[in-house]
Amino acid sequence: MVAKNVHIVSLGCPKNQVDSEVMGAILAESGYLLTDRPEEASVILINTCAFILPAREEAIAEILRAAAWKTGGKGPCSHLVVTGCLPQRYGKELEEALPEVDLFLGTAETPHIGQHLDRLRTLPKNNRRRRSVVGRPTFLMNAGHKRLISSPAYSAYIKIADGCSNRCSYCVIPSIRGKARSRTIDDILTEAEDLAARGVRELIVTAQDTTAYGLDRKGKPTLRQLLRELAQVDGLSWIRLLYTYPARLTEELLRTIAEEEKICRYLDIPIQHSDDAILTAMHRRGDNALIRKVIAHAREVIPDVALRTSLIVGFPGETPRRFERLLSFVRETRFDHLGVFPFSREEGTEAAALPSRISEREKERRRGLVMEEQALISREVNSALIGTRHEILVEGPGELDGFT
Repeated sequence: MVAKNVHIVSLGCPKNQVDSEVMGAILAESGYLLTDRPEEASVILINTCAFILPAREEAIAEILRAAAWKTGGKGPCSHLVVTGCLPQRYGKELEEALPEVDLFLGTAETPHIGQHLDRLRTLPKNNRRRRSVVGRPTFLMNAGHKRLISSPAYSAYIKIADGCSNRCSYCVIPSIRGKARSRTIDDILTEAEDLAARGVRELIVTAQDTTAYGLDRKGKPTLRQLLRELAQVDGLSWIRLLYTYPARLTEELLRTIAEEEKICRYLDIPIQHSDDAILTAMHRRGDNALIRKVIAHAREVIPDVALRTSLIVGFPGETPRRFERLLSFVRETRFDHLGVFPFSREEGTEAAALPSRISEREKERRRGLVMEEQALISREVNSALIGTRHEILVEGPGELDGFT
């Protein structure tokens, strides 16, 4: 039997990266050797994203690239396995479309990856009848799942929940990942303490919606309590919060961020749009007035807070006038960081059936206009920091780049 060398490719968001790290640890404990070099691997595993079209295109390109190692005789690769959101969303459709792949596994199979690979490697090539295993998306990691951290040693993501119960009209995440499922505070603290003991200094808190943490367990969000307790973990220096929902950024949560020294004065608030009609069509909670109020209050409670957001342009019904309102909002609000995504029409979502479609060319034009505006803002914001002093986390020797 060929060597048990595995090369893992992790695509998509930080939540997916955590799943890849869990699978890496499981495979290592199962006797597999992890390698960064695909030319050395007998098994190539690709953990995919399927959120929007560019993510799917990236996944397909990576799968075909890996297939060349398997079929082109360029290395020892004998098995190609695809996991994560792409199989979860498309299931058996992929078997016909990608015959090069030996096995497709949905998100629920993450903890069973070692068993699947062991079984696959013992089957004769002409006896692989069931090439996809996709069930309900119920997996929720816990502190008992070890991780092979793939980020720099000083920084790690911690996934506090999986799935999402928000029903944004453009989003497929609930159908891929299931409803929101929160881990317990004690379980998260156990993992955080383990990460700190391994040298992690920056903990990046992530979920599909971090501000909904605990809602499924307690009937109300309990992120504030979790952050307070994470701030007591010895060894951690920075705690960074991602994916907050503006309608759930409460006074108490903002006060917690302001009062706890370890929590970064940084908020990632994906607002998606600023026009009320578009927000309603997106099924987003809150309107323009609420978004403005939340941002103003965050800056009042946390005077030095850095704000990041993400926007969708070209959503059905985004008239030139509504887009201009969005552009004006960006100018007025002056986010520190901003990302813009052209609307992706996703099969199975409510937004896919909406009329008033906008061309891809126009979407890209609008995206470019927003990013041009943000580039000017970011330059001014960063220039204002010249001559100020900030605490930093030293990553290593270097001369060109630095971030605080």
